[in-house]
Amino acid sequence: MSLAGHLGELRKRAAVCAAALALCFLVCLGFAGPLVNALTGLGRAYGYRFVYLAPQELLLVYCNLALTGALALSFPVLACELYAFCRPGLRPRERRAAALALPAGTLCFLLGAAFARFVTLPLMLRFLIGFSAATDVAASIRIQEYVSFLLTVFVIFGAVFELPVVSVLLTALGVLKAAWLAKGRRAVIVLCFVLGALLTPPDVVSQLMAAVPMIGLYELSILLSRLAGRAKRERPAADGEQAARRRRGNE
Repeated sequence: MSLAGHLGELRKRAAVCAAALALCFLVCLGFAGPLVNALTGLGRAYGYRFVYLAPQELLLVYCNLALTGALALSFPVLACELYAFCRPGLRPRERRAAALALPAGTLCFLLGAAFARFVTLPLMLRFLIGFSAATDVAASIRIQEYVSFLLTVFVIFGAVFELPVVSVLLTALGVLKAAWLAKGRRAVIVLCFVLGALLTPPDVVSQLMAAVPMIGLYELSILLSRLAGRAKRERPAADGEQAARRRRGNE
């Protein structure tokens, strides 16, 4: 395909992505109120009260939530269009790896966001509101800062849960080796506990509940990377045997 053909293909796929994103944004904007109520309900259960200090602040929160929801809802379309644009330049092995990574990556991100919602965030909100128990200071939180905080935690844990998928994909593409992951195990374990201390209240139970899943995901990444590397090494031998059988059949 010529350069003009590539640019035309890119323009068409970008238009499809923009249309899907805009449609999902309008749908999510219509449900922005219930989404805000669902997020604030988590904080109200621990005694938080929410305010907005500028006339346009709540509207900006609605738009922020709608954009985040639109990215989540339209992600399958965006990923498929990106894959379709890159597919002609990929080898068969790379096509298989990318086709498997897209649904697996989506599932892992959702699992990470669910872990943040049901495990990490309740611990964090309960701990943080505890500072006002011995004072007369009421926790009246700006809704924009509260929603941004929750979305940040969702994205961080969703990205952490992507580690096994990224490891398998990079191993299948020949960029990463399981031996490299195993060699850096000690440093990663320390990093996981540091992240657990930064993302959760400073008590041992909360830190363990954040650090242990990350360490488990890293160990799972090593195992899956080894399996992917073994399959990559065995595939050329299997292809060679099939080619030899075809040649003998032709003879």
